[in-house]
Amino acid sequence: MSENGLRAAYDHCQEITRREAKNFYYGFMLLPNGRRRAIYSVYAFARGADDIADAGLPPPEAASQLAAYRRSLEECLAGRPASPVFEALGRTVERYRIPPRYLFELITGVETDLTRTRYETFEELMDYCYHVASVVGLICLEIFGYEGGESARQRAADLGIALQLTNILRDIAEDGERGRIYLPLEELEWFGYSQEELLAGRVTPEFRRLIAFQVDRARRYYALGRKLLPYLPRRARACVGAMAGIYSSILGDIERDPGAVFQRRISLGAGQKLALAGRELVRSVVR
Repeated sequence: MSENGLRAAYDHCQEITRREAKNFYYGFMLLPNGRRRAIYSVYAFARGADDIADAGLPPPEAASQLAAYRRSLEECLAGRPASPVFEALGRTVERYRIPPRYLFELITGVETDLTRTRYETFEELMDYCYHVASVVGLICLEIFGYEGGESARQRAADLGIALQLTNILRDIAEDGERGRIYLPLEELEWFGYSQEELLAGRVTPEFRRLIAFQVDRARRYYALGRKLLPYLPRRARACVGAMAGIYSSILGDIERDPGAVFQRRISLGAGQKLALAGRELVRSVVR
């Protein structure tokens, strides 16, 4: 492919990321240009899989489309990309030596949403979170560059869990409209809160205690995930710190007002995100 064609492919991925990654984009901006554009290609690839699962298609049709997406990935890795996203992704995989299994594991995780709408235990949910979130962190880690070997990879996986647990809390109402409950059912039972109450958006003392429990666990994973930072180059530390800070702030908003998850999509303003990104950039210099 010509350099102009490849540049256009990466530009396409950047536009997808700018439009869709309302929180991650502010962290990505802190990366050096080449690594930032590589991250855009990974985000665009992951977004493409998510969009198929969340399009409301009949499960057989969605499964067929994800199977085709998997085949497109195989073709991409064989040097025959079928779209701008796969053109950019193929170059990213080659340049940063990303293990292809991570990309296939991501599709496997997304496929889970077509057949599974409940998780009995946190251990079951953890497997899902690994496939849809931790593997993304592991892919990004290869692009960032890192020291620490397996220790760094474990911390990246932990941070992925933290971000996904925050997403699950933020999206309780939206997921409920799709018939999905990601909070472990045994934990609903522990706190005396039913699936029916969750789907109806009932805010009770039991619900508040359930959410406090979920928030506390997510914070523990953020604490583990932040141990990744010393293993990263300076600009990557700023990027990861900004993303963790943005999502931790969302988690804090949920903790202060759990019932808000039934009323609106909790998010930060652009000014808040920029301030967090700037703070992490300064911190990355003095670490």
